Amino acid sequence: MGTLVSVVVPCYNEAAVIDATYQRLTTVMDSLSASKDVDYELVFVNDGSQDQTLSLLQGFHASHPKGRGQVVVVCLARNFGHQVALSAGLEIARGDAVVAIDADLQDPPEVIEEMYQRYLDGADVAYGLRNQRPGDGVFKWAATRVFYRLLSRITRVDIPLDTGDFRLINRRVLDVLNSMPERHRYIRGMVPWVGFRQEPVSYDRDRRHSGESKYSYSRLFGLAFEGITSFSHTPLRLAYIIGFVVALFCLIYGGFVVATVLIQGSTDGIKGWASMMVAITFLGSVQLITLGLLGDYIGRIYDEVKRRPLYVVNDDQSRLPPDPTPRG
Repeated sequence: MGTLVSVVVPCYNEAAVIDATYQRLTTVMDSLSASKDVDYELVFVNDGSQDQTLSLLQGFHASHPKGRGQVVVVCLARNFGHQVALSAGLEIARGDAVVAIDADLQDPPEVIEEMYQRYLDGADVAYGLRNQRPGDGVFKWAATRVFYRLLSRITRVDIPLDTGDFRLINRRVLDVLNSMPERHRYIRGMVPWVGFRQEPVSYDRDRRHSGESKYSYSRLFGLAFEGITSFSHTPLRLAYIIGFVVALFCLIYGGFVVATVLIQGSTDGIKGWASMMVAITFLGSVQLITLGLLGDYIGRIYDEVKRRPLYVVNDDQSRLPPDPTPRG
């Protein structure tokens, strides 16, 4: 039996593109199977899609030619979010090497062949490094660059710049990743945290094949905040640094008020009470922001101690392999 390579594809309302994704993935994996003696499985995770995505995936499972790998369909009971859907696929995948890729074809499946070669050469992780991001607006492009550089500065984990979830992971790294129990998942940070030998594979990202991106600006901001708070305590430190600065400012201003009273004998002639009110409201805002940051971290603790399952699989609509336990 050759090496088993699993390709995990999270899907949410991808009916417009999923057929093209299946065809290109099948072509790439058939080529690897012929040239490198590779067995493969395509693990599609339906993350509560509301269009025809699930029926199309079930059709791929039923019609996929025998002897050319297999198609696995994991149907989650509702929409749990991209990172959880990806985690579900990584847990169910049985491969000696596992590839994570989105369904929108912005990450070319053909890059998998080079990633697999890096795996053969001894890399534990081969991650996609984006050279270009066509289709992104100026604001999104700039915000993404700023975020990744900020994240690299405030965390102790060497998270590569300009990368996504597109990567190949070998079994020993995947076993460690699957053993990490946190509910709030930021996989593109969790994989570098594991360590081992990780190598970049550069490529030019394509425009989305069809359909619309499921990551709105609010969701992108949420993912960015997830990454920062999952791997850094800097927001909490920043909150008390701002508190010290504001306290120092108030102390200086208070000294000015006391000195004015001593000199003038009353506060009636003091100018600047409007600015004093601004200072007070600013201080109140800082306190609320600090409480919000504390609340977010405490909320994470609350989510962890509940120990709910990360996701729920709808077995009636899934098409799982006979033995869903990982190989290796």
